[in-house]
Amino acid sequence: MGKAKTEFICSNCGAKYMRWQGQCRECGEWNTIEEVQIASAAPSPGRAAAQRGMTGFAGTAGSGVRKLGEVSAVRAERLYSGYKEFDRVLGGGIVPGSVVLIGGNPGAGKSTLLLQTVCRLSERLPVLYVTGEESLEQVALRAARLQLPTAQVNIAAETSIDAICQLAAAVKPTVLVVDSIQVMHVEGIDTAPGAVTQVRESAAALTQFAKRTGIAVFMVGHVTKDGTLAGPKILEHCVDCSIFLSSSADPRFRTLRCQKNRFGAVNEIGVFAMTDKGLREVSNPSAIFLNRQQVTAPGSVAMVLWEGSRPLLVEVQALADASLYGNPRRLTVGTDPNRLAMLLSVLHRHAGMQFADQDVFTNVVGGIKVEETAADVPLCLALLSSLKERPIARQTIAFGEIGLTGEVRPVTSGQERIAEAFKQGFTRFIIPRENAPRRVEPGMEIHAVSRVSDLSSLI
Repeated sequence: MGKAKTEFICSNCGAKYMRWQGQCRECGEWNTIEEVQIASAAPSPGRAAAQRGMTGFAGTAGSGVRKLGEVSAVRAERLYSGYKEFDRVLGGGIVPGSVVLIGGNPGAGKSTLLLQTVCRLSERLPVLYVTGEESLEQVALRAARLQLPTAQVNIAAETSIDAICQLAAAVKPTVLVVDSIQVMHVEGIDTAPGAVTQVRESAAALTQFAKRTGIAVFMVGHVTKDGTLAGPKILEHCVDCSIFLSSSADPRFRTLRCQKNRFGAVNEIGVFAMTDKGLREVSNPSAIFLNRQQVTAPGSVAMVLWEGSRPLLVEVQALADASLYGNPRRLTVGTDPNRLAMLLSVLHRHAGMQFADQDVFTNVVGGIKVEETAADVPLCLALLSSLKERPIARQTIAFGEIGLTGEVRPVTSGQERIAEAFKQGFTRFIIPRENAPRRVEPGMEIHAVSRVSDLSSLI
């Protein structure tokens, strides 16, 4: 081992400094810079252990310079996890040799989802489940409560990365689950588990192990008090796929959202229901997020979002009420507050609708966070409906983007959105003119708009 040197690393973003300081210049957080000891001459023991047991496996590092056109582009066959919603978020299944980081709040169901997955996979493939936070008896009790097939599941209680790599090299599983990365440690590093250096070296060792062996590795990650993944930002950079399991407004349901994926589309979501038998797939999530009342009140309208590779129907609500104070409030739940401020200005300038003396509140039902601009038209419709106190017809659905000059712009996958909404029973469509279908099905009522001023007459 070489002479150890001291570095100061931000536990939030992983930025390095020569000396301690109160605030990180990269992420702006206070009191997150920690002193760590780093060996400068020799590789970490965890990485060395990941390399030692890998003789005979084809690796990706050290292969020399080659022409990109000469590299085989044969796609690896994905593994079916047993859950279509989980496979959708992963991009179509588990890729051999990939590293997946799954995070979520305590009690969201991360360990439950992975335990259910490895139990299903064990019926046809070798798997290894490593737990560092629970005893083997606790995992066995949960599996028995969920009535899972456990006869072929290999399980170990271990927190040493060196020992885990040796166990996996001996068992040769197809899928390795490590629960969780924050309690793992690498021998020879003089910091506690969960510290920046330990998390970074543990993740690096497991990533190198996965690439050299072709074993798919799933790592469970903790979250901080503000809901972000704990540990340095390099943890998310080194993995192939980062997914987050969160609770919706209804505690019975869980939403699995992809934040990064090298093998598929990002922003894919999967919906699960938490039952006494574990997590169960929800094949039609629109039925959950579109649980509307029989009598439609002013300020409510349905919209079609495009999440990853499929449409999703949700309800957006708006409330405009006379402000009792000099500074009207603007509160949003599920939408961008800056986007709301822009839409209010567009409605005033190009549609003559005044909201300057109104408190404005918006909400996306079901806890869904709307990130695409296709929600502009339905949000404006909900605002106009609340301001005029006129309800929008229950069978109405809308989508479309609004520009600063008051034009209504088309959105991607317009025909697919219309088809999904019509299948769910919606017959009245308020959409951009460029998204109007060439062939209108019997029973459809199409309102193609080109200006934001056209929306007021449709309420």
